[in-house]
Order: sequence, then C-alpha cells, then structure tokens
Amino acid sequence: MRAIKKIDFYMLKNFLGLFLITFMICIFILLMQFLWMHVKDLVGKGVELKVLTEFFFYSIVTVVPLALPLAILLASLMTFGNIGEKFELTAMKAAGISLFRIMQPLIIAISMVCVGAFFFSNDVLPASQVKLWTLIFSLRQKSPELDIPSGEFYDGIGGYNIYVHHKNPQTGILEDVMIYDLSKGFKDATVTVADSARIYFTEDNKYLLLVMYDGESFENLNQKQQRATKSKERVPYRRESFSKKQMLIDFDTEFTRFDESILRDQHVSKDVSQLVQSIDSMNAIAHTRSREQSADMVANKYFGREKKADRKLDAVTRQEAQSFNADSIFAALSPQDQRRVLNSAIEKARAMKDAIEYNGILLDDSQRYIRKHEMELHRKFTLAFACLIFFFIGAPLGAIIRKGGLGAPVVISVVMFVIYYIIDNAGYKMAREDIWPVWAGLWLSSAVLLPIGIFLTYKAATDSALLNPEAWIKVWEKIKKRFTSVYLPALESLWKRFSARIVSHTRHQQ
Repeated sequence: MRAIKKIDFYMLKNFLGLFLITFMICIFILLMQFLWMHVKDLVGKGVELKVLTEFFFYSIVTVVPLALPLAILLASLMTFGNIGEKFELTAMKAAGISLFRIMQPLIIAISMVCVGAFFFSNDVLPASQVKLWTLIFSLRQKSPELDIPSGEFYDGIGGYNIYVHHKNPQTGILEDVMIYDLSKGFKDATVTVADSARIYFTEDNKYLLLVMYDGESFENLNQKQQRATKSKERVPYRRESFSKKQMLIDFDTEFTRFDESILRDQHVSKDVSQLVQSIDSMNAIAHTRSREQSADMVANKYFGREKKADRKLDAVTRQEAQSFNADSIFAALSPQDQRRVLNSAIEKARAMKDAIEYNGILLDDSQRYIRKHEMELHRKFTLAFACLIFFFIGAPLGAIIRKGGLGAPVVISVVMFVIYYIIDNAGYKMAREDIWPVWAGLWLSSAVLLPIGIFLTYKAATDSALLNPEAWIKVWEKIKKRFTSVYLPALESLWKRFSARIVSHTRHQQ
C-alpha cells in the first residue's frame, strides 16, 4: 500500500510540473497570436502602462480555454513518454500494476481540472470578455499619438492631411508646412501652406491648436457658397494671405472608456443560468411574433379586405370570400378594367412579398440570437470535456511511443490539436449558419476525438505496438510476401488468359 502511494505521488509530481510549464508556453503562444490580431488597436495610441497591463491580463484570461486542453495533451504525452523511455513504465507493469492504476491519480487530478474549467468558463470568462471587448472598443476610438513625420503626408488626424518638409528638434518648429483640410468634404477642401508652424494642445487635451506663420490658404467654393455670397460671377476658389493664423482641430488625446453595459445583452457576458433564461425568453418572443405575423398575413391578404383595429372578419365575409369565382368575374370585365385589375394584383403581390421578406428578417434575427446563446451554452461544457479527452489521448500515446522530451511529443500534440481545432471550427460554423443543429456542431470535435482516445487507451493497456516502426515493417513484409507468393501469380495467370483471349478474338475477325 505504501508503494502504491509513492507511485501516485511520483506520477502527480511529474505531471504537474510539466503541466505548469506547458500551460505557460501555450498561454504565451496563443497570447502572441491574439495580440497580433489586435496590434493595430495598440500601436501608436500612446496608451498608459495601466491600460496596457489591463489589456494583457484580460487577453491571458481569454486564451485559457484554448491553452488548457493543449497543455493537458502535451503534459500527459511527455509524462508517460518520459517514464516509458526510462523503462519505469515497464517496471511498474512488471510489478503487476496496470496502466489504469498508474493513470488513476492523474485521472482524478484531470477531473478536478475539468470541473475547474467549467466554473472558469461559467463565472470568470464572461466577466473577462466584457471587460476585454469594452477595452478594445475604447482603444479603437482613441486618437493616435501625434507624431508628424518629415518628408511625407500624415493622416493620423481625422479629416486632415499634413505635410512637413523639415522639423527642428530643438525649437519644435515645423518648416514648409502644407495642410489639406478635408473635414467638410472634398468639394469644400481647404489647402493651407505656411513657411513655419507650431503645434500645441489645449489644457483639456481635447483640441489641437495649430499656429501658422507667413502663408496662404486656398478654399474651394461650391455652388452653395456662391449663392450665399450672392455673387453673379463664378468664383472657383478663395485665396487668403496671412502673417499668422490659428487653426483649432478636434483631437481628443484622452483615453475614454466605454460603458460595459453595451455588452450586457451579448452572449459572451452571460453564465449558464442567464443563457438558459435568455434562450427561453427569446423562444417565447419568436413564437409569439411568428403567430402574430401568420394571423396578420391571413387576415390582411387572403380575405379581400384590410384588417382594422376595431373590426374583424366575420363568418359571413369569410364564406363570401371563399365562394368567389375569380375567373368569371375577371372575364366579365372590360379590357381596360382587366389591365387595371392585373396591375392592382401585381402591386398587392409585391407588397405581400415585401411583407413576407420583412417578417423573415425579423424571425431570422431572433433565431440568430438564440443560436448564439445556445452555442455559448454548449461551449461551457465542451471545454471541460475536451480537457478529459485530450488526457486520454496524450497519456496512452506517451505510453505507446515511449519518447520523452520536446521532440516527438510536441509534434504529435500540435498535429492532434490542429485536427481538433479544424474540426471544432467546422462544427462551429455549421451551427452558426444553421446548417446543423447547435448541439451537433459544438460537440462534433468531441464526438470525433472520443473514439480515438478510447482506441488509444485500449491499445496502450494491452501493450500494443501501434506506433512501433519495427512492428509496421513486419506487417509490411507479411503483406509483401503474401502478395508475391499468392496474388502476383494469380494476376499473372489472369493476364495471360486475358491476352490469349484477345489474340484469339483478333484472329477470328481477320
């Protein structure tokens, strides 16, 4: 009993150390990929360190659902690969300890990780997603840090293009300045050139004050401006010379954080109970809306009169509407009236088509809302289940290949994770586009990988040489020998008989 406890402690010590290391590596790799997607929201914004730290923290929390299964796969593969390479696994089996007994402490630990992963997805991830996306939206709206280069046009200020030939770093004076003011549109563009200029920020950091010296400005005058000046002559532009001119430009350099309530009704901000409540509420709303649209369509379009708020079609009107003989009534009309009736029918058909399309859009929005919430609901559980599946793939694979380190385990883990990621994305898109049911799309990757995990566990428990190159070489030699001794002579005999028959048939025709 004491030896078994030591084995449990030994396996946990090996696994947990590798798990922490691989988890940090996976977090770093996925974080770099996430930051690369949002680098344009950060670069050149002059964001203070506190905001950047907050962005990095919430980004790390966001990539945990992808990093956790990959870390479990890699850690379990390396753990059993290491003990297999050192023949420790062989010694344990020789002592009468089965593979399942060796895996037992890790199974308990992974089960606890799966439970923690569910609560993480249910409680921590929604709050982090709200804060992260609120921060991203706020960063996107922030004005970039002002850094006007020399010798090229700068368009970092909305509605303006500024060209500076040279900047004096000691005095801060901009020399040979050209400014295109397109804030009022291209037709009302203003071009200003100056020998020198200075840039200041107002005290509240919401405006940019541009002071220009010794220059001229040219402004296009469109037809509206010409009428306002009551000029009979067509004036193409207005020219102004100045020795000093000031221009005030909207340029808010402060970081303004959006209100988190803008994401309150989004699926990423809700836990399981809130998702279920939202799905039930929207299902009831969609059902009521569908019934109202159907009743309105029947009342308005199929009994020859419009629906009124204070009157409904009675049974007599319905009976009369059903007893109409449209062909005989239409034939009794004059050609002019027939054309008028046809035009009226075409207009009503178009109106009905527009009403049906509009109702379809309303119902599609409701169904899309419901699908998003159902997908997020299933995501809470697929993450925890994926962690368990990846353990039962990694541990048997490590016991079979018996290779430790970062060579073969990393390659195998990356390949398996890429397969999982592709299948999971395919199922997600199928569910999102309403091609498959939500549960089928979200559980597709688990349904594909679970049999693989069961098969590998069975092969590892029965000491199968599944990935042993020598075993596969022996199988190939048997197949080759069988083909050479049995199938090849049979094929040669069949070919000789076929050739003889063709020759005989050719001679008979001649």
